[in-house]
Amino acid sequence: MSNTSFFPDLHQRNKQHVLMGLPFDFVSMAESASLIEQAVSSKKRCFLSTPNINFTITANEDYAFYQSVAVSDLSVIDGMPLVWLAKMMKLPVKERVAGSDLFQFLSEKKREQPIKVFFFGGESGIAEKAHKQLNIDSAGMVSVGFYDPGFISIEEMSQDNIIQEINDAEPDFLLVALGAKKGQAWIMNNMAKLNAPVISHLGAVINFVAGSVVRAPEKWRKFGLEWLWRIKQEPNLWKRYVKDGWSLSWLLLTKQLPYYFVNKKYRRGVSQDNVVNWQPNTYTLFLAGCFQSDNLEKLDALISTMVLANHSQLKIDLSGVSYIDSKFMAKLLTLQGKLNLAGCDLIVLNPKQKIKRLMSLAGVLKRFKVISG
Repeated sequence: MSNTSFFPDLHQRNKQHVLMGLPFDFVSMAESASLIEQAVSSKKRCFLSTPNINFTITANEDYAFYQSVAVSDLSVIDGMPLVWLAKMMKLPVKERVAGSDLFQFLSEKKREQPIKVFFFGGESGIAEKAHKQLNIDSAGMVSVGFYDPGFISIEEMSQDNIIQEINDAEPDFLLVALGAKKGQAWIMNNMAKLNAPVISHLGAVINFVAGSVVRAPEKWRKFGLEWLWRIKQEPNLWKRYVKDGWSLSWLLLTKQLPYYFVNKKYRRGVSQDNVVNWQPNTYTLFLAGCFQSDNLEKLDALISTMVLANHSQLKIDLSGVSYIDSKFMAKLLTLQGKLNLAGCDLIVLNPKQKIKRLMSLAGVLKRFKVISG
């Protein structure tokens, strides 16, 4: 399996926008499934993240966790509140793509070569149950193994013999279930050593496949009440939902809603003109004008070069930029994530005050090293 990302060129991700400080790919269920199937057939890496409210809140509080989402090859919107918020922000969201729905969609689709799944994690005995049940129920998947590491550290569950056992099974889809924070950290720690093309932390899915937890009825999911159903199934979750609800409300009041109105104000009457000037000798990208969803072609043309070039530092000078939208910011976040994986820093130079304000309210300014002249 090639460790080359399924998305080597960031300009291919033209449906990406920032929401609540995270880059999301606004793709449909069918599009997401197709991308995963292409990654499986091409044997190229697709690190899938499915941020919901808990993911989003945790990413705002924990940089390492945020980074695991930023470097993901596909990051889909999971959670009806995020879908509603995206629609309110006039972002081109198509539908909720919950990890459990996506896995079920792939599992139910008949194909000549079933997708080989490996279950890693879950509560004691759950991975084995999921392994057996998938091989009974699934039309399009087959489980080739499972491993229950128990309650040990990330370092202990990253030992060579464990990684070798997973790789020997030759899975197409490695499903990790260790709790979101620990699971994303384990994936980041071991991604380069694993041979599965598709890797994703889908904590609840392993329980649904095993039959230990019953999924909320479709109507509950449609109206954003799955959290209430899950509390009924798993009462210990109520504390997490209360904390997440409070944190979400705070972010909405202090960041997302102010961003909506400030962005609306700054967007009025902006020109479509922009200038992109790449100076390879100083490894600096000079930008001027407005950068928004419908005029990023010049920037897109350079992105592959910037990611693939071998350099320790990339500088983007925004001194001449008068407006940026959520799509441009998503490109910056994803570019930074890919560069960081390659050991390269991204530095933002000389942004105007209103650009800094937009980036701050969108929740992305803190992700960059910003230098003002």
